[in-house]
Amino acid sequence: MKRLFPVFVMVIVLAAVVLSGCGSNNQQGAQTGTSGEPSVQTSGETQVGTLEFRANGEDFVRQGFVSKDGWAITFDHVYVNLADVTAYQCETPYDAHEGGEPQAAVKVSLPGTHTVDLAEGDENASPILAGKVEDASAGQYNAISWNMVKAASGPAKGYSLVVTGKAEKDGKTINFAIKNEKEYSSAGGEYVGDERKGVVQEGGTADLEMTFHFDHIFGDAETPADDELNVGAPGFEPFAAIAENGTVDVDMTALKEKLSPEDYQKLVDMLLTLGHVGEGHCHCEVL
Repeated sequence: MKRLFPVFVMVIVLAAVVLSGCGSNNQQGAQTGTSGEPSVQTSGETQVGTLEFRANGEDFVRQGFVSKDGWAITFDHVYVNLADVTAYQCETPYDAHEGGEPQAAVKVSLPGTHTVDLAEGDENASPILAGKVEDASAGQYNAISWNMVKAASGPAKGYSLVVTGKAEKDGKTINFAIKNEKEYSSAGGEYVGDERKGVVQEGGTADLEMTFHFDHIFGDAETPADDELNVGAPGFEPFAAIAENGTVDVDMTALKEKLSPEDYQKLVDMLLTLGHVGEGHCHCEVL
């Protein structure tokens, strides 16, 4: 019996160790699930919010303005047809003067093509919503690119840009429809304006803006005549000069034939400067 007692004690100790080990394994199983695989950790999931893409013709389109050569212009419709609209989270700020596509690990694109009327609403209307992406990764989108392409259908069918309205000067009224069949790609950096845009927070909504400066085409009477803007802009007088029975209805092909070479080249050049990001410049190319 004296020899059996130590053996008996050793058996008891070994049994306790085995049971302890089984208990430990059961506790681990409770933490990882019955499959033995780690449970999903929500803290590591990508945070998302909503990013809206808006187009803005500014007060020039909403309220009208006086051209560099004295024509009071108001707009009925300003249709732009947008495609391949993409926002970027760039580590290095995009330089529009260098051009190229913004480089970013995180980007979000708006599917489809979207015809927007920049003249929609009253004179105090907000920038027009082109579309939105509701699962955009959180962070600051500090660059944007888009294409302006010919519409396949709708009020701008066959054109990337359709501008209609009237111009008045010295008791004379000209109704106009200026249509552009050329296509463009534009890219710009961070929005330049009174507020910061493009900052998406988890569950929140932010917006980016594609801004179109139509004073670049017609000039602005409130800007000095020798300003770069007015020197480069054709103004409205060249369009008025080709009016027939008080109406101008032309596309770029017709304008190339009817305008002077100098005025046509000014128009071609200034159309490349139409797109902005607020007051920030864009790099633009003809497609």
